[in-house]
Amino acid sequence: MDDILANFKRVQLCHQPTALEEMPRLTKALGGPRLWIKRDDCTGLATGGNKTRKLEFLMADALEAGADMVVTQGAVQSNHVRQTAAAACKLGLDCYALLERRVPNKGQDYEQTGNVLFDHMFNTQIEFFPPGLDMNAEAQAVTERLKQEGRKPYFIPGGGSNAIGALGYVSTAQELLQQCKAIDLSPKLIVLSTGSAGTHAGMVAGFHALGCEIPILGISVRQPEAVQIENVYNLAVKTAALLTDKELPHDKIIVDDGYVGEGYGIPTETMRMATKMLARNEGILLDPVYSGKGMAGLIGQIESGQIEKGGDVIFLHTGGAVSLFAYEDQFSSLHAAE
Repeated sequence: MDDILANFKRVQLCHQPTALEEMPRLTKALGGPRLWIKRDDCTGLATGGNKTRKLEFLMADALEAGADMVVTQGAVQSNHVRQTAAAACKLGLDCYALLERRVPNKGQDYEQTGNVLFDHMFNTQIEFFPPGLDMNAEAQAVTERLKQEGRKPYFIPGGGSNAIGALGYVSTAQELLQQCKAIDLSPKLIVLSTGSAGTHAGMVAGFHALGCEIPILGISVRQPEAVQIENVYNLAVKTAALLTDKELPHDKIIVDDGYVGEGYGIPTETMRMATKMLARNEGILLDPVYSGKGMAGLIGQIESGQIEKGGDVIFLHTGGAVSLFAYEDQFSSLHAAE
């Protein structure tokens, strides 16, 4: 398979290829289909996660632009901010992060532990914001202010989710197909968490450019289905245009918003049980915001019959277990018999 990303600038940040592992005990617990997991929680940088792949392309662009710092944004417990700050340290840049208090009714510890602790360890300049603002616009305004102060900042959108960042998941799409070919695996479905849209859009664009018709199901962690479909489609089109002239069909974007619960970052019982189920059957940690709800969607669709029991299904693990420490109250009872 030719490398469709050979002509794009990137820096080496990621442990890759990440493992593709079978999950036999979870498969048995659910009665099929045969389940696999793509371990993008193991990308290496600052405990790993999906954003590292995006940052290989984004940081290359920042260096090409002569940046001396990066500016980005996310929710308080942002996996993206943690990995961006670590990448900045690795490359000798400063990092300025805007953190949105998106999750209500969280105590002071929520802004000190988990990802925020790591942000501080990576010397990130942090500014907290109230919920409901256009955070990319706020971060761009900070970027302009820093320029006026004589810095050379490079703006990275939330989640690293623009066409440059989404190339990281074109890389994953290509890598995953190579792994499947090597073990003669023909999955009927890929399942992932979909939030800021870059991971989902990059996978769709990558499969499209490579002529792969395996469907990709995004379990939304924030937006209603119709909104998320448009967000992913618009970014996938921009990303695909960097790779191919073939038109991307709208129906390639599949989203299930039935596992969001009360909102982004707000725990659900299905997330809690899915996280426990994977930990106790496969020894793998999920996170409460993204991969836990994504796995809840996979399990829920299997149990409801939406995903039939035969064939092979791959779950893309996007990482984020660091944030479990900020949600300790949701899991502190797991030591008890249940």
